[in-house]
Amino acid sequence: MALAISLSHATASSFNGEVKFLSSASQLKGKYPFNLPSKNANFTKQLVIYAKRLSGLEEALRIRRERELRSSTTAKRRPPLRRGRVSQQLPVPDDIPKPPYVGSRELPDITSEYQIHDVEGLARMRAACELAARVVDYAGTLVRPSVTTNEIDKAVHQMIIDAGAYPSPLGYGGFPKSVCTSVNECMCHGIPDSRQLQDGDIINIDVTVYLNGYHGDTSKTFFCGDVSESIKRLVKVTEECLERGIAVCKDGALFRKIGKRISEHAEKFGYGVVDRFVGHGIGTVFHSEPLIYHHRNDKSGSMVEGQTFTIEPILTLGSTECVTWEDNWTTLTADGQYMRGGRISAKGLKKRS
Repeated sequence: MALAISLSHATASSFNGEVKFLSSASQLKGKYPFNLPSKNANFTKQLVIYAKRLSGLEEALRIRRERELRSSTTAKRRPPLRRGRVSQQLPVPDDIPKPPYVGSRELPDITSEYQIHDVEGLARMRAACELAARVVDYAGTLVRPSVTTNEIDKAVHQMIIDAGAYPSPLGYGGFPKSVCTSVNECMCHGIPDSRQLQDGDIINIDVTVYLNGYHGDTSKTFFCGDVSESIKRLVKVTEECLERGIAVCKDGALFRKIGKRISEHAEKFGYGVVDRFVGHGIGTVFHSEPLIYHHRNDKSGSMVEGQTFTIEPILTLGSTECVTWEDNWTTLTADGQYMRGGRISAKGLKKRS
């Protein structure tokens, strides 16, 4: 889970014009502050333009955004995401240490204490996070059309236990798998199943490992086959938002600066920032305070050297509203359109300086 990153530009003036055609003088009456032509005036259409001043950058982004929306609606539609068959939970050898929540289907509470580590704790966090990073990179090599998310889960599970670690999601509040695989409009917490990946899909693979008593958590979004440019841009901007959030992290910095930086960058491109899901503290406990909000907020609290927490923004092309399936985990964009959501998060470790 990641701890602990502006874009400068010159602008030129331009106008964003809204154009309306009005077919008769009667339509103009009482609407605009200029004299109307007489009843005998010979014309069929009056062109009226009213405008507001925008920067050159804003105008360029507006035009690109409109093109993206047009292309996303005219592109080949795929069926909405549907749940496939979920296979049985995979076994973990008895000699691998397990987190305390394993064996209970009850969702653990978020621990109120902040996790601040000493030198030894930071070393163990690094080891866990480095393993998680290797696993997610390996999982990305498996992404291709026809591969099922269940196959990805199985491979990830094996790599984690081969390293002597426990896959943290497995059994957390009853979660049945070792990794989260969130495809297309799925915002997060997708459960691996029998669905085959399709050409043009995107998939976020969220890996957390429990190694030597510490959780290391990371995720990344991967492209499956030929992905549209508008979706590639969504993922790229989400990565940039993450980097801007990380950049503000240091001893004494306010947590709310993370959400401010992320929101500022996302809004430049017309993307929505999902506010339902947050980052969180991590260490010996999977989820703890502080909660990290990715949107603008006025929450109090400052960072302290030695803390570890996650930053995991979720950006959307469309609505930021969401719906959750009956499994109580899989959460999708409410508009349900193909690839309306994208997520990328890096959850690693950074010591404050």
